[in-house]
Amino acid sequence: MVLEGAAMQHRRFADLGQLLRPGDVLVLNETRVIAARLFGRRASGGRAELLLLHPADSMQYEPNASRWIAMARPARRLRRGDRVAFGELGQATIRVELEEGLREIELSLTVPLEEFLDRAGRMPLPPYIHDHSPRAEERYQTVFARVPGSVAAPTASLHFTPELLRDIERNGVDVVRLSLNVGLGTFRPVTGDTVEEHVMHAEAYAISPSVVESLQRARDDGRRIVAAGTTVVRALEGNVESHGRIEPGEHTTGLFITPGFRFRVVDAMITNFHLPRSTLLMLVSAFGGFGRIRDAYAEAIALRYRFYSFGDAMFVSRAE
Repeated sequence: MVLEGAAMQHRRFADLGQLLRPGDVLVLNETRVIAARLFGRRASGGRAELLLLHPADSMQYEPNASRWIAMARPARRLRRGDRVAFGELGQATIRVELEEGLREIELSLTVPLEEFLDRAGRMPLPPYIHDHSPRAEERYQTVFARVPGSVAAPTASLHFTPELLRDIERNGVDVVRLSLNVGLGTFRPVTGDTVEEHVMHAEAYAISPSVVESLQRARDDGRRIVAAGTTVVRALEGNVESHGRIEPGEHTTGLFITPGFRFRVVDAMITNFHLPRSTLLMLVSAFGGFGRIRDAYAEAIALRYRFYSFGDAMFVSRAE
């Protein structure tokens, strides 16, 4: 679906090159999903699941870290001092009990972390995907995934192919990349009765000086900046919100974008169709305008557009 101005069109994703203009800057999130879902055994013999989110003392992925923040299941049976064993590969000890089912854990492994994840970990595929074959897990990576650290894919970018990206670049679009480690801030639903009750978890991102230069030149020239996905929007807008300008380096953002937010960087975005009570739908509504997005979703439902991670996409320009 394409929303530009007041017009609504139905196109194929392969037509994206026709929607982008020469001189546009297309920003991709080149994060790579790690095999962060771990299944082990408690001392009682019962099963336990840990989902590694980020090192305890950093939001950035660090393969040498031994202490991690993790989602734990069953959380009520994983208390301070409890251990989860992973056979000959080592164990995790619960060090701190946190809110919302989170735990700070300490890993004691017999192999390096990346080997441990490769052997014991599973890709944290969405719960509605039941195929955990290597092929299915590889499909949950974007074709340009490079920087490890995410526990969910930037799903709008799953539509891209190498051929489409080459065509886009040949048409004069400047394609640049940043990385944002997708975590709780992106996929945790809103459970409170009001938006104000929702706690937006921070996520780590990194922008190189060369990308900042490309973005600043585009802004100075009045060229469009197009974000591939809500994670790119959050990184860029969160960066300017914190620094007053686009600042290179490694940063974190806990920005919660809701209707009424003033966008200062992104002019158009590519996004999938999101579920009710998600921060993603709130961000898209803020960007495209609540009424405009409401009408677009009604049309998408009537035409049986697909939602979820492997669903259909929308190209939407920023509301005036």
